[in-house]
Amino acid sequence: MADAAHADEFTIDVLAERAGMTVRNVRAYSTRGLIAPPRLEGRTGYYSESHLQRLILIRTLLGRGFTLAAIEESILKSPSTAASVALDLINIFEAESDEDPTELIDRTELASLAGVARDHELLEQMSKLGLLELVDENTVKLIEPGVVRPGAAAVSKGLSPDSVVDIVPHMREHLEQISDRFVHHVSRDVVQPFLDAGLPQEEWPTVFEKIDQLIPIASQVVVAMFRSVLREAIEVEIGRKLEELAEQGQ
Repeated sequence: MADAAHADEFTIDVLAERAGMTVRNVRAYSTRGLIAPPRLEGRTGYYSESHLQRLILIRTLLGRGFTLAAIEESILKSPSTAASVALDLINIFEAESDEDPTELIDRTELASLAGVARDHELLEQMSKLGLLELVDENTVKLIEPGVVRPGAAAVSKGLSPDSVVDIVPHMREHLEQISDRFVHHVSRDVVQPFLDAGLPQEEWPTVFEKIDQLIPIASQVVVAMFRSVLREAIEVEIGRKLEELAEQGQ
């Protein structure tokens, strides 16, 4: 057993459980040098919070599509990089309110918001897009209320359900590209200098604060630019329709 001086340590079984991995995976990562050797006491190895953070970082990167070879190369090049800092830099882009964004609503109420029948296929189509979940015969769980409610309102104003269903994936695709580009530049301009400086402890709060402030700024720019581009597109389309009417009248 670890004494009081090592009370924050745990065995490989506990480490694997907390990291959401198998013991076999932990041993494999250890063999590859992705985590530091444990402190040995007899034949028992004891692991610390830093081991856990490193494993969670590996699991997070694997979940994001990185190959183990790429992760291994990155970690072995920067063995002193604090995994907890890397995780903070990853998670800050996904920071949300502590409130659960999902919402339960009666199926009939949601249908009425869109001005469609209770059994209209629009609800099923939104479910396939991952925007809502049909809990039971009467209840719908809005996974993304901020998308579903405006979408329903658009249908009630005359946009066809098929049009709404068609627009959503296109918007998501382009917004993903914008987000990737934004993250790339923040990583290059804000995060990389911090990493190059050796992760100075006194600069951590400043770096995290900058990133946290840049997220709403980027959101505001996207909304403002979309409004401007949308207005121009509407004017162009109206002009085109008027030209078609004029040609038909000739």
